[in-house]
Amino acid sequence: MRQLVPFFVTLAISQLTVAQSRPVDPIIRQLHDPKSKQVLVVAHRGDWRDQPENSVRAIESAIAMGVDVVEIDLKKTKDGVLILMHDETIDRTTSGHGKPADYTWAELQKLTLRNGHGGPTRQRIPTFEDCMNTAKGRVMINIDKGYDYYKDAYDVLVKTGTVDHAIIKSYKTYEEVKAEHGDLLGGKLAYMPIINLSKANAQTSIQSYETNLRPVAYELNFSTDSALVNSNYQTIPQTGSKLWLNSLWASQDAGHDDERSVEEGNPNDGWGWLIDHGATMIQTDRPAELIAYLRNRKLHK
Repeated sequence: MRQLVPFFVTLAISQLTVAQSRPVDPIIRQLHDPKSKQVLVVAHRGDWRDQPENSVRAIESAIAMGVDVVEIDLKKTKDGVLILMHDETIDRTTSGHGKPADYTWAELQKLTLRNGHGGPTRQRIPTFEDCMNTAKGRVMINIDKGYDYYKDAYDVLVKTGTVDHAIIKSYKTYEEVKAEHGDLLGGKLAYMPIINLSKANAQTSIQSYETNLRPVAYELNFSTDSALVNSNYQTIPQTGSKLWLNSLWASQDAGHDDERSVEEGNPNDGWGWLIDHGATMIQTDRPAELIAYLRNRKLHK
């Protein structure tokens, strides 16, 4: 039986009617609607503050909050099973040691997940298929650190009937993605390029994607305000793509981050700054608080 939200939640959550999860169809429509000014909330590794990151319970808890997208990470076992795991090793997040590829799926199931403080739990590492069955009809999934398994991930999405629930992304140029997975581009599996605006090829990469493929969104990272403002990012919404900005840590958003918004109590210069600069998707480690902020501004339903 699936376990839902933790026994108590933050004040921000208590101010929301979060126990009801929304059907995924309105989220999918909003993602593909260039006219929508609503901001989609992306929960980084699920609700990892209350549940083990990249776990089924972290996904369930994020859904209960009312998020639109849950970001997860993929690795592959020795016998070819896709699992949810961020690191190159299992040391930090499980009771085991070594690389996921050193273990079969059955061997990994003997291990347990750690919570966000490193403490033990009785939860197990989920498969990507578990993830998509949990998400089905309820929430979208962003596949991070999964481009190396693009075709395998697509096969799982087909099997679970959730191709339109997912967004896959990478730092690769359009030319690279076209050469490697061109047969899957432009279909129901949405693709999103990640652009580091400090890189020399950032502007040309955006232009190439705009010319050859209208991605569902662009994820932009920038360490200074000027790196964003002086880029050609303003053309992105004009082509109908969403603008995904991160509020996770300062190196990705020039300090307009969750810490500024929550711990420093200045959300208008954190999340608000990102929105004022065009964000229509925000990835956060504080999903409940971000949802409360957006609903107060009538930017999240």
